Amino acid sequence: MSALLFAGCEERETPEIERENRPRIAVIMKSLANEFFVRMADGTRRHHAENSDQYDLIINGIKDESDLTQQVSLIEQMIALGVDVIVLAPADSKALIPVVKRAIGSGIIVVNIDNRLNAELLSDAEINVPFVGPDNLEGARMVGDYLATTLNAGDEVAIIGGISTAYNGQQRELGFKQAMASAGANIVSVQNADWQQAKASIIASALISEHPGLKALLCSNDNMAIGAVAAIRQAGKAGAIQVVGFDNIGATHDLLRNGNMLATAEQHGDKLAIYGIEYALQILQDGNVPADKRTPVKLITAGDL
Repeated sequence: MSALLFAGCEERETPEIERENRPRIAVIMKSLANEFFVRMADGTRRHHAENSDQYDLIINGIKDESDLTQQVSLIEQMIALGVDVIVLAPADSKALIPVVKRAIGSGIIVVNIDNRLNAELLSDAEINVPFVGPDNLEGARMVGDYLATTLNAGDEVAIIGGISTAYNGQQRELGFKQAMASAGANIVSVQNADWQQAKASIIASALISEHPGLKALLCSNDNMAIGAVAAIRQAGKAGAIQVVGFDNIGATHDLLRNGNMLATAEQHGDKLAIYGIEYALQILQDGNVPADKRTPVKLITAGDL
């Protein structure tokens, strides 16, 4: 039987766990207000339903992707509960390392998914946390290269990034920059909207006003891309400014079909936590901590829908 805990959300389902010597695996994600993590939770539940004889499941998520205090609290709760495994999508690549070290010191296996923990700080803390996830730089570079086919050298573009301390956000920004440099585009601004749709819309509106010749907005996730599209519509610039994103959430599909978005990247969010769970089960079985595992990422355009 699984235990599903949605911290910070109104709905809480916490049935009693029947152990029967099965390991307890806690999946701790970022914001469940983000469709990407809703997909992750749904995929994880389906996997557990098909493999309920192998492990018990606890799912947790935070309200806001920048709520580090709440995510630390969730990990501390799992330490107190004595789970066997934590599969963690950290909201920050550095700030979570001390509590991750406490979890490992308590005998809990930690597998890092989605957003890579800082390798240097992990080494300083003398802990080994395998990472399971995509190459975010590669994915953003693919999206940026596709956008570049619509641009001319010297065209003005801007990047709307995620949380500045998140490794995946840093890598996506770098991938976008590399693609635009190869295309000879002029990056007029790089600003962080912290993965938030509303904040991205405000930033995009200001960029459109400040740079009348702007040709494209490269957004580090689809939530922010949706916010950028709204700002473009508000400014009466639909069709004049291209928008690309990252995550391939369902809310972007109509935007891709009707040309309001050009492209995004599919990183198979519904499977990311599953990859982490399967790695953890492997560790429990043979006692060896495996190397990092790269998961697939794919360019998505209207033709793929």
